[in-house]
Amino acid sequence: MKLKPLEDRVVVKAVEEEEKTASGIVLPDTAKEKPMKGEVLAVGQGKWDEDGQKRIPVDVKVGDKVIYGKYSGTEYKTPEGDEVLILRASEILAIIE
Repeated sequence: MKLKPLEDRVVVKAVEEEEKTASGIVLPDTAKEKPMKGEVLAVGQGKWDEDGQKRIPVDVKVGDKVIYGKYSGTEYKTPEGDEVLILRASEILAIIE
């Protein structure tokens, strides 16, 4: 299934964090925090400006690695079993270069 986000929304797939700490301790699932890094899978066309005449483009593009807020967006599980996050572009804090 292909998701096409509307307006300024972005579809992001979370990048899993390390399963071990720097000292080699394996973290159980219950100790892991929600990932806040991800890869952009799809980008909407952007919001309309105040006059409704043109769209304001989104700053990220497909393939960008991004950082987003811990409680941002809406989680969605695709029919294929992939877990993605749909969030507004304004909820993205930074692009990782």
